[in-house]
Amino acid sequence: MDQDDWRKQLEKWRELGITGLNLSGGDLEKLLPVADEEDFEIHSWIWVTCYPNKDVMEEHPEWYMVNGNGISCIKEPAYVDYYRWLCPTKPEVQEYIKKRVEDLLQYESLAAVHLDYIRYPDVILPVNIQPRYNLVQDRELPEFDYCYCEDCRNAFKEKEGIDPLDLPDPAKNEEWRKFRLDSIVDLVNMLAETVHEAGKKLSAAVFPTPDIARNLVRQDWPRFNLDDIFPMMYHRDYREDVNWIGKTTHTDVQTIQGTSKNLYSGMIFNSFPVEEVKQAIDLAFENGAKGICVFGGVNDERRDILRKALENHR
Repeated sequence: MDQDDWRKQLEKWRELGITGLNLSGGDLEKLLPVADEEDFEIHSWIWVTCYPNKDVMEEHPEWYMVNGNGISCIKEPAYVDYYRWLCPTKPEVQEYIKKRVEDLLQYESLAAVHLDYIRYPDVILPVNIQPRYNLVQDRELPEFDYCYCEDCRNAFKEKEGIDPLDLPDPAKNEEWRKFRLDSIVDLVNMLAETVHEAGKKLSAAVFPTPDIARNLVRQDWPRFNLDDIFPMMYHRDYREDVNWIGKTTHTDVQTIQGTSKNLYSGMIFNSFPVEEVKQAIDLAFENGAKGICVFGGVNDERRDILRKALENHR
């Protein structure tokens, strides 16, 4: 879009009570001057460890994760074709991701870098998504369990004295679990240091609660040095009703209590009944959220509901 298009779009969102945008791609040079005029906060949204980049896969296949059966995610991605994941343990991968972030920091008025897919592949899918793939994941299965590349195996063996492939039950080994949690935490906090040195914020989309995040995708987000957190509270994925958004918000707000982090409850309005939209927004604010994050846009049927609901919480 050109600058006039962006100006009109931001004005429409502002009328709804929206004050910021996590933007994937886009022409920041065109957008940011308009965002400054409209006092609109822009976070540049990037995929991190999930990175199905054709050039990188061809040039550096060794950078990608390997599952418990010894198969690279380039050769056999889990679940969907775009599930090609960089290994966060590798120094070369860390530097590559850091460089991508540094390239964004050149934009003076960019408010933040927004991290998505900052985790491992789902070793277990949310319960309501498993049937899509004809799966019953009542335990961790090796074809969905990452990463067993040589770098991860050597680093763990050096630390703990055993190759993770030799563990009788990797899922029950706390040291192996912690190793992978730490790999993502270390990557995020390295990026946070880079971003904060540039005087900008770091935000991220994360799984809905600390326990779900750790158990399903090896993501220990309470230890991330983030400024803004956008937990993806997609209640239907977990066979929960809309009240779960309130409970989950309460859990997460308690988790970050005493920190300077802001939490925005993440929802997909277009995926649940229109009569629940206001209830979901109210539940988020009543349980301590700084605000909400709308993933996937807002259709016309829900626009006025969103606007009126947000007005009540200003």
